[in-house]
Amino acid sequence: MSDEKETAPEVNVGVSDEVAVAEAPAERPAGWIYRGFKIGGSEIWYASPKAQLLVVSIVCFLCPGMFNALTGLGGAGVVDTTVASDANTALNSTFAVVAFFAGTFANRLGLRITLALGGLGYCIYSASFLSYVHNENRGFVIFAGAFLGICAGLLWTAQGAIMMSYPPEKSKGRYISWFWIIFNMGAVIGSLIPLGQNIDVTTGDVGSVTDGTYIGFIVLMLLGAIVALFIVNAHQVIREDNTKVILMKNPSWVSEFKGLWEVLYMEPWIVLLFPMFFCSNIFYTYQTANMNGTHFNIRTRSLNNLLYWLAQIIAAIIVGYALDYEKLSRTLRAKAAFGALVFFTFAIWGPGWAWQRQQAVREVATTPAYRENEWVDWTDGGEKYIGPMFLYFFYGFYDAVWQTTIYWYMGALSNSGRKTANLAGFYKGIQSAGAAIFWRFDSLELPYDTIFGATWGCLAASLLFAAPVIFWKIQDTVPVDQDLKFSDETIEDIVVAPVPDKTKGEV
Repeated sequence: MSDEKETAPEVNVGVSDEVAVAEAPAERPAGWIYRGFKIGGSEIWYASPKAQLLVVSIVCFLCPGMFNALTGLGGAGVVDTTVASDANTALNSTFAVVAFFAGTFANRLGLRITLALGGLGYCIYSASFLSYVHNENRGFVIFAGAFLGICAGLLWTAQGAIMMSYPPEKSKGRYISWFWIIFNMGAVIGSLIPLGQNIDVTTGDVGSVTDGTYIGFIVLMLLGAIVALFIVNAHQVIREDNTKVILMKNPSWVSEFKGLWEVLYMEPWIVLLFPMFFCSNIFYTYQTANMNGTHFNIRTRSLNNLLYWLAQIIAAIIVGYALDYEKLSRTLRAKAAFGALVFFTFAIWGPGWAWQRQQAVREVATTPAYRENEWVDWTDGGEKYIGPMFLYFFYGFYDAVWQTTIYWYMGALSNSGRKTANLAGFYKGIQSAGAAIFWRFDSLELPYDTIFGATWGCLAASLLFAAPVIFWKIQDTVPVDQDLKFSDETIEDIVVAPVPDKTKGEV
């Protein structure tokens, strides 16, 4: 037997584009999760980043994807949109608190348990609206919203850590794009449920979807919670270059709460991204409740909802692949993406204001007479429907551009699973705080013009705060030692050692 101690190869552990597969060991550990199979021209195994991204995408397809389809109906499909606004206020309030610390839970409990726990609240939320249609139990709807906030905080933090830390640097835009496509296919298919069931509902006094719509959402969301149990934890994932995700070796609650603070203490400039985080969901209040839920009948709302999520898929494809365009440096791509955000913020929201200022005020738009006589149907065509239809489509396009770009920015700041879990928690927590505030605006029945103006103003202002980080802190590659300072791991911990060759007497 050889006395030589087995050592990991000295390579730049998969955080740089220059690392070639040939420089790393060719063998993976034994076990079915590492047994590879060919798809197209590449090899994939269950514990690979691509397979795990697919699993988490399916979970989000079935849980938050269906939630988005339900929310996009305006008022979650009921006539009184303030019920959904109150539920969303409760949801985002608890979401904001839980998500801020959810990175700590994800690092301590593992991503599989965190994701599975996170999937529980969605079917209960849909069930609460089915209950409300029959008994108007407003308290149950608000409770379900608050409970979903807790669950969603866990789910989205685990999802964010997987999407940002698993892929190699040169592929992060594509991974985000793939996730966003699959996730929003859930909302697209979910939108077809109410569209098909309400396609003949044209009368203005009918605003609630059918029981079958809610039951369909409940079943699909429950399936998503079950699929979450099939994820593997981060320490089992091995990338194509035979490197592992940077984690804390033996995380404790103390070490993880300390790590939460270290991210802010060691890199305080991250707070300049917080306004962008805050704004990333605030537009849903105006778009789904004040626009789609107020001015269109149920079947037209369903069609608008379908177009909204289709636009997100189109945007994700364009943006995700553009952000990985290798002929430009990553720093230049980051600046170009910032310029695109500035352009779309004014090119889409400017025409949106021109349309909104011509609409009926809240006091008129919420009356039975308005619903009976003024709600728009897709057969109205022309300026009455075609214009707002395209506007709503581009609102969905903008949503995907904004959020995929933010995820890419965060992924460009780190390759560490531990740090990205904390960043994802910050992102979802602050995002939910912003959403809670704007849903509360709707509950307080602020004028639609006011909510629109506050939304547009916050989006534009947040870009000014984020500019220094985007222009000066994003690098072409993240040095491994920069990520390891947030962990007690070493390079040897994150490079898979060669499988011993027993024929040569090695141990």
